[in-house]
Amino acid sequence: MADTHTKEQRRDNMRAIKSKNTKPELLIRSALHRMGFRFRLHKKDLPGKPDIVLPKYKTIIDVRGCFWHRHPNCKMATTPSTNTSYWIKKFTTNVQRDKDNQKKLESMGWNVIVVWECEISKLDKIINNLQHEIKKGAKKE
Repeated sequence: MADTHTKEQRRDNMRAIKSKNTKPELLIRSALHRMGFRFRLHKKDLPGKPDIVLPKYKTIIDVRGCFWHRHPNCKMATTPSTNTSYWIKKFTTNVQRDKDNQKKLESMGWNVIVVWECEISKLDKIINNLQHEIKKGAKKE
C-alpha cells in the first residue's frame, strides 16, 4: 500500500511525535502522584534518560511506545510499507538501545519497570502492578 502523504507531510507528521511528556507517560505520572509517590523525570545522569525515576524506591518506569520500541505481538508495532529497510534498521537500533540501557540500569541496582503504550487502557491494572513492583524494588536495598 502506497503512502497517502507527500514526503513533506510525512516528515512533518514524524517531527510532531514527542519523545517526552507523551499522553501515556502523563497518565502514569498522574496516577503515581495520586498514590503519593514522588519522582524525578528524564534524569540525564542515568543511561537512556529514563522517563520516571523513583530514587527512594530505586525504581525506574520506562513508558514505551509500541510502534517505536517494537512491543512484541502488539498490533501497534507495525512496519511502514515504504522505505522498509530504513524502518527495520531504525527499530532494531531502538530495541538494542533499550536492552543496553536496561542492562546498565539493572547493573547499577535499579529496578526497571516497562509500561507499554497499549497497556494504558488498563490503567487500574497497571497501577496495582506498579505499586507491587515499586515496593519490590525498595526491598532490594
